[in-house]
Amino acid sequence: MRASKTPDVPLPGQESVWDYPRPPKVERSSERIRIVLGGELILDTTDSLRVLETRHPPVYYLPRSAFIPGALEPAPGSSFCEFKGSARYLTVRGGSAVAERAAWFYPEPVAGYGDLADRVAVYPGRMDYCEVDGERVRPQAGGFYGGWITDRVVGPFKGEPGTMGW
Repeated sequence: MRASKTPDVPLPGQESVWDYPRPPKVERSSERIRIVLGGELILDTTDSLRVLETRHPPVYYLPRSAFIPGALEPAPGSSFCEFKGSARYLTVRGGSAVAERAAWFYPEPVAGYGDLADRVAVYPGRMDYCEVDGERVRPQAGGFYGGWITDRVVGPFKGEPGTMGW
């Protein structure tokens, strides 16, 4: 089954991920972000950055200092983004749960993305749940992408079946 390439029409108060730019835009947000893992609240902050990239739901980058002590630890591996640079992975711990390589960060983001330094992005599907202003996030489809889907954004989204060539 091939997903539609026709963007959904946003309603008032919504935004289409098809209107997001390429290269991605970094946007400051004061939405309340909460993350729960292993039944434990590991982050609660109103200081985040949204990275907005064409056809992707936003990825929220959160201050490393906003996570509870011991929630983040280095994990093996790295990846490369043509826009943001080299990423490193983190294991996330909360309660009795351990989510290996469930977060990433850019130790030295490239020019134009320096605001991402000292910030961490989390795969929402690897947590018990993540919230944006009290709404539970739906994770972006596929194992590679870390977008946060809320009622605020409409797709279709990269990562869904039939979107490999997007």
